Amino acid sequence: MELLIVRHGLAGSREEFAETGQPDELRPLTKAGIREMKAVARGLRRILPSIDSLVTSPLVRARQTAEVLAATYDVQVVESDALKPDAEFPSFVKWARHKARTGVIAAVGHEPHLSGLAAYLIGDGDACIDLKKGGACLLKFDRYPERGAGELRWLVTPNIARGAH
Repeated sequence: MELLIVRHGLAGSREEFAETGQPDELRPLTKAGIREMKAVARGLRRILPSIDSLVTSPLVRARQTAEVLAATYDVQVVESDALKPDAEFPSFVKWARHKARTGVIAAVGHEPHLSGLAAYLIGDGDACIDLKKGGACLLKFDRYPERGAGELRWLVTPNIARGAH
């Protein structure tokens, strides 16, 4: 199976949003962030023609990013607390073991959680991956995601992904 890891798109300023008095979990993508994610999603689809399932962090900016991907790939979005910024990596592994056996799972979340998750899945945690907003990487597993079992197939910045469409 394969795991497409996607960092959410460009969101508004954390500091400016905090001034609204709303929790950061509700901070949305900017209009430019939505536009960019649509171009990134089209590019990702050229690189990776299909995904079988799409899971996202429940935070608004990740959910909006996942909805753009879902529209491009024609799949349903599922939320999981296993992709919240403070989630433990084994919680995602447990979720993935129960939800997917084959095919491609796309997971949308946040930094530095996603880079840490990717490092956890491809090695002993010493790996260093830098996912830009709207960036993505693809990991391949012989069976399903688990610690150290993955192989990094590719990593793309949003600029590269946009250029692929």
